[in-house]
Amino acid sequence: MWQPNDRYPDPAVRVLDPAFNRYRLALASVERLYTGCRWSEGPVYFGDGRYLLWSDIPNNRVLRWDEESGNVTIFRKPSNNANGHTRDRRGRLIACEHDARRLVRFEYDGAITVLADSYNGKPLNSPNDVVVKSDGSIWFTDPPFGIWSNYEGHVAEVENKPAVYRLDPSTGKLTVVADDIPGPNGLAFSPDEKKLYIVASRAEPNRQILAYDVTGDGTKLGKGSVFIDAGPGSPDGFRVDVDGNLWCGWGMGSPELDGVRVFDPTGKPIGHIELPERCANLCFGGRYRNRLFMAASHSLYALYVNTQGVAGG
Repeated sequence: MWQPNDRYPDPAVRVLDPAFNRYRLALASVERLYTGCRWSEGPVYFGDGRYLLWSDIPNNRVLRWDEESGNVTIFRKPSNNANGHTRDRRGRLIACEHDARRLVRFEYDGAITVLADSYNGKPLNSPNDVVVKSDGSIWFTDPPFGIWSNYEGHVAEVENKPAVYRLDPSTGKLTVVADDIPGPNGLAFSPDEKKLYIVASRAEPNRQILAYDVTGDGTKLGKGSVFIDAGPGSPDGFRVDVDGNLWCGWGMGSPELDGVRVFDPTGKPIGHIELPERCANLCFGGRYRNRLFMAASHSLYALYVNTQGVAGG
């Protein structure tokens, strides 16, 4: 049961290491902005319109929260069971669609451009999460989660190996940058874009966040290594701040793990934001990209923090 905190500082924002003190605002509390979803995912913020979009995957809709009024309306329904979202470097919305098994872009006039729906002549599985690099290239994960049941998509055969893809912004060519990750899920670049972090959500015995060097001309990945062993936790979507800290959707194992776990650039846990639900994904937004929006199981939460999200996340 959600109970807002009436006093400062908010005990739900926990310091696990003194390094987190600089990011914790003593006069900011966790706020619940909306509840009533079946499975919240894929938040993305539009500063030019002062609103946030996020997915309610099983309900086959994308919701819009208005920052000025607090009103929530339906942005898109049906959404093809859309999951992850981001904006490209020209401000256009990019969406991962489970049911249509494709990655799409919304043009300024409202038209939808299909960016990718197949590889080597075979359909993608169910694009999950997506980020855009400063060169305009689009990187996304394609696990089979959306075709395992009729709850977040529809049952279908896996025809391409679960992988992480890069879409070239000039040619539209789709290439596999990694295909050895068990359950590729959330992903994000380090601030200097020299590393790409990817969640291995089906790694055993524990789920992991892997780190890959971005190699060559910035279009390929080197060999990955375990950056964070999640232990009893369960990382999903995440974003990186300007100092290189990872703010990770967390939980599902037990109530005390639910929320957002924060790791420093070395992979050390430094903070935790407690939520009464498992957080699936998050993004930074607000005027200064200093407001953390958290899509949890049934709800949308927010917290002002003393840092900024990396542009393009």
